[in-house]
Amino acid sequence: MARKSTVFLSAIAAQSALLGMLLAHGTLSTRGQPPELSEKRALVKALGLTDLCLFTEARYTRHLSQADLSTPFQDHPLSLEHFPSGSFLGAPEGVRKINEKLD
Repeated sequence: MARKSTVFLSAIAAQSALLGMLLAHGTLSTRGQPPELSEKRALVKALGLTDLCLFTEARYTRHLSQADLSTPFQDHPLSLEHFPSGSFLGAPEGVRKINEKLD
């Protein structure tokens, strides 16, 4: 009978290999995407539809494209992040752009 640590490490190695194959499949399959997918992507961008809802706890992490600069600090400006999903996600691309140089 194998040790529990050997079984655990074997399971982690198998799951890591599976994750690597899934990531490789996702990367390779987007190269040959049909034209309908590009049209749908352009339609979503033109209409400003929300993105996928991954987290439900804080409203600024539900739809990242809909968050603004002040929502994480809605309690007060120095409030700490108290939702775990806020630590996993960065600010959306549209929010991170710099409008003016402040120096």
